[in-house]
Amino acid sequence: MSWIVVGLGNPDKEYIGTRHNVGKDLLAALKDKLPKKAKVAELNVYMNNSGGPIKKLIASKKAAEKLIVLHDELDLPLGRVKVSFGSSAGGHNGVKSIEKALKTKDYVRIRIGISGATPKGLLKRPAPEKITDFVLGKFKPLDAEKLKKVKKIVQEALEIVLEDGVQAAMTAINAR
Repeated sequence: MSWIVVGLGNPDKEYIGTRHNVGKDLLAALKDKLPKKAKVAELNVYMNNSGGPIKKLIASKKAAEKLIVLHDELDLPLGRVKVSFGSSAGGHNGVKSIEKALKTKDYVRIRIGISGATPKGLLKRPAPEKITDFVLGKFKPLDAEKLKKVKKIVQEALEIVLEDGVQAAMTAINAR
């Protein structure tokens, strides 16, 4: 069975280049570089409603284990990427939508950090009242170099998952 890879984001042009669309935008940039065993699913729905369309691609809970979802992660600083399997959605409504539709958490997530960092590299989340504006805001020109690095890490994470499995990807990527 092939892997299905989905990048979460919103369909309107105004969201291209926003922090919230980083999963969808990176997958669009990488889709031609993925091994043949991966099928990229391009969904034209709002992130918070992505569970329904993904459910149409996934026939069972067992099949969900071959789903890879790329998405923005507020709990990681920009430049950090984490691979997870079976973890909680936290506050991410797009991930909650998928879990609700599939009735399982057992799928692969590639979490792409979007938050700021302190000079020592520690997470610096926006204030709660500013989260929506921050997430829907565009990356700054100064973020371009970090985004290039992130793109390479996400590509590597996808390749490792597809070739060597989820555990190998978690070991290689999460330790950075």
